[in-house]
Amino acid sequence: MTDETSPPPAPSSSGYTPVPPRGAAAVAGDGMSIARVLFSLRRWWREDVVGTVEQAQVIEKRRAECALSERYLFMTAMSAGIAVLGLLLSSPAVVIGAMLLSPLMDPIMGLGFALAIGDYQWLKKSARSLAWGTVMAVALTAALVYLSPIQTITSEIAARTQPNLFDLFVALFSALAGAYAMIRGREGTIVGVAIATALMPPLATVGFGLATWNWTVFSGALLLYVTNLITIALTALAMARLYGFRTSLSSRNTLFQNIAVAAVFVALAIPLALSLQQIAFQTNAQRVIRAEIYEPFVDGTEISRFDVDFRADPIVIGASVYTPNPLPEAEAQIERALSARLDQPVELSLTQLQVGTAASAAQQAQLSAARANEEEVARERAASLATRLALVAGVTEDEVTVDRTRRRATVRAERLDGATLAAYRALEMRIAATEPDWTIELLPPIGDLPDAIPFDADGPTPEGAQALSVIEWASKRIDLPIVLAGNDEQATQAAEILARRGVSVSVRSGGGELSADWGGN
Repeated sequence: MTDETSPPPAPSSSGYTPVPPRGAAAVAGDGMSIARVLFSLRRWWREDVVGTVEQAQVIEKRRAECALSERYLFMTAMSAGIAVLGLLLSSPAVVIGAMLLSPLMDPIMGLGFALAIGDYQWLKKSARSLAWGTVMAVALTAALVYLSPIQTITSEIAARTQPNLFDLFVALFSALAGAYAMIRGREGTIVGVAIATALMPPLATVGFGLATWNWTVFSGALLLYVTNLITIALTALAMARLYGFRTSLSSRNTLFQNIAVAAVFVALAIPLALSLQQIAFQTNAQRVIRAEIYEPFVDGTEISRFDVDFRADPIVIGASVYTPNPLPEAEAQIERALSARLDQPVELSLTQLQVGTAASAAQQAQLSAARANEEEVARERAASLATRLALVAGVTEDEVTVDRTRRRATVRAERLDGATLAAYRALEMRIAATEPDWTIELLPPIGDLPDAIPFDADGPTPEGAQALSVIEWASKRIDLPIVLAGNDEQATQAAEILARRGVSVSVRSGGGELSADWGGN
């Protein structure tokens, strides 16, 4: 029998063995393998993932949370109020609290799920809730800002006036997490999503812009809110479709809906990409400006102040430099160079401060200026503290002793009608809370100590402990001993507590309710 199998190709002289071409059967086998893998993945997704989702339960819960209810309106109002106060105070912690309270995520997610299943009654219900919540939040925040004495643009407000493409991606990934959590029943994740997407702070910023008639703030914050809103809704739609939520739309209508979703994303991405491009330009421009300011000067020159207003036309730049060798023509020279490099008109105001020729002279001058600035801030802070202490003590500022070296402030208060020792202590604590680095002492006039110091079987009650704290404070401020009278056991126990706190105290034998008096009275 003849073996018709072709022998393997012989290696060439270089040692290379040619590889025979693969046949059509081998290629077809690879295609079938890939098809089998894809089929297995689809079956796994359909049976083990989509098949485990309780779609009716998810839809029922999402539908219920989109209702325009008293709770929804109340929580929206509270969240808006907290958000605008956090923005005005520039307090990130307060702003985060507003994010957590905001219920706006529910109707926005409802929009996405309603679009996914083609339920336009639910869609209208969600849109109505969202519209009422949005209008109420903007109106409330605008009213609060209009009535507020503080209407300055803080860092928290400014951070929400220039959205860019990154904000779109933040909303996208946050919405993916939020929709997954709602579909899979992991509601705890929504807390993180609420913080990441931050729906209420941009709305509060819109209200700020409306109240102050600031179009830049208003339009920038509104674009950020709309970006978050639409991205969350459309991402919820995509996730719902991915997890098998069925629609009653025809194939043609579904295709049209998908095209519309893609178009909306593109429409949002264009202005956000332009905004991101502007931010990149400003960042690069600041680097260029610094380099050009240093360029004409000798080594040892330091920039002490550097401000740029990109919104002005031309761009306004203010800078101060410490230099051993001031140059009269430097301002005009740098201005021309910057106009050429930035390809925009520039207006430069350059202040040159001459320092010594030593290598460290500019740094020393910069440090001296910083120390002088810190000294001025400390002086203003001490003056403000003296003003507040004089106000609560009922005296003039000249009667307040302020030691800035030891960070200690003392004032002897006048007798205020109806003010108890507890009231004076509360006033001192209120001032001290605003100045944690200072020792604050408000010396009260001699007054009546607490009438009673309640005790129970375990010792002083909360009211008794509060009374002992007032007695301790008053004794130290007035520098007089204390005499306790009443139940012997309670008096002894109270005396031990006060003695451990450094109070000079004695006990007078007797009975009845425990009370305190000044020694020598």
